[in-house]
Amino acid sequence: MLKEVTAFAPASVSNVSCGFDIMGFALEGAGDTVTARRSASAGVRIGKITGCRSPLPAEASANTAGPPVLALLRKYAPGTGVEIDICKGIPVGGGIGSSAASAVAAVVAADALLGTGLSREKLLELAIEGEKIASGAVHVDNLSPCLWGGFVLVRGYHPIDIVRINVPDLLWCTVISPQIEVRTDHARRILPKEIPLHDVITQTGNAAGLIAGMFTGDLPLISRSLEDVIAEPARRHLIPGFGAMKEAALAHGALGCGISGSGPSLFAIAASRADAVAVAGAMEEALKETRLPCTTLVSRVGGSGAKVVA
Repeated sequence: MLKEVTAFAPASVSNVSCGFDIMGFALEGAGDTVTARRSASAGVRIGKITGCRSPLPAEASANTAGPPVLALLRKYAPGTGVEIDICKGIPVGGGIGSSAASAVAAVVAADALLGTGLSREKLLELAIEGEKIASGAVHVDNLSPCLWGGFVLVRGYHPIDIVRINVPDLLWCTVISPQIEVRTDHARRILPKEIPLHDVITQTGNAAGLIAGMFTGDLPLISRSLEDVIAEPARRHLIPGFGAMKEAALAHGALGCGISGSGPSLFAIAASRADAVAVAGAMEEALKETRLPCTTLVSRVGGSGAKVVA
């Protein structure tokens, strides 16, 4: 019987411009690590929390890592006790799946610890309980690439239907994360409640074009499709230097650039690692006008998903 398990879950880009709540891809090089161990007391207890700039809730029901494990215990292991330690490798409120990574890493670690052997689909159902804490809504465009890795399409929510999308090998991504926090729940509240039909048509065409471009490796089609006419216009004012960074990215070889999740991180997709590095430098230079510090990540589009590491 295992006494302790550690799992890692990666950061992710969600929405991917035209795919609000239905598209996302995993990133390499950043993520959260959660260690789960057996406890004599029934329920879930949060132990140590490290790696974050500001305090996170120590109560299991209020921390995004807690509710997925609580749900797992209720359904599959009643009366069992689990203590979890969280090491944050993703900034909170940065728009690259911080809450999703904690939720996924926690439930993957607990599943391995208790030997429940749940499928990715069942783990996703449990991880949703953590994402509800962060945004007050059910959306899995961060959770699903975090679990499965790669690039995913959420074809439907009733029931949830996850589709893995082919990614051309040459695609790379630059992520610039200004050191400010944008709360997901606030960023969702400011979205328009009604959308003009011509915007729905444009967004739908872009989403279909992006998927088609991914499967065929058509870079000009991918570039034309990376446009968001719904969420980005409502959220861009939340991100200092947004316009300058996007302009710089496109001028230095990016196929497209947009807000990752609800921001403040921006992502830019490029056709090579060299282009992604050049785009990173240009975006960092553009952000200097705001005097905001930032972190930068250059990654392949569609990294590995969550896994047990110890």
